[in-house]
Amino acid sequence: MSNTITYSVTGMSCGHCEKSVSTEVSAIPGVTEVAADAKAGTVTVSSADPLDDARVRAAVDEAGYELVGRSA
Repeated sequence: MSNTITYSVTGMSCGHCEKSVSTEVSAIPGVTEVAADAKAGTVTVSSADPLDDARVRAAVDEAGYELVGRSA
């Protein structure tokens, strides 16, 4: 069973931004899929284990962007 959560991210504006965020978030242990969408300002993360919001926030921060919370 996978856990999928969509987060709101500010600062992404292009494909390079999406790749940077995806690369950092993909490095979190247990993450199986990442889809960043600069236009929507979101990153959707799937994981085999429950996601730790703090780890996702840190990965987005490392990429140079800001996770502002979970999307509705």
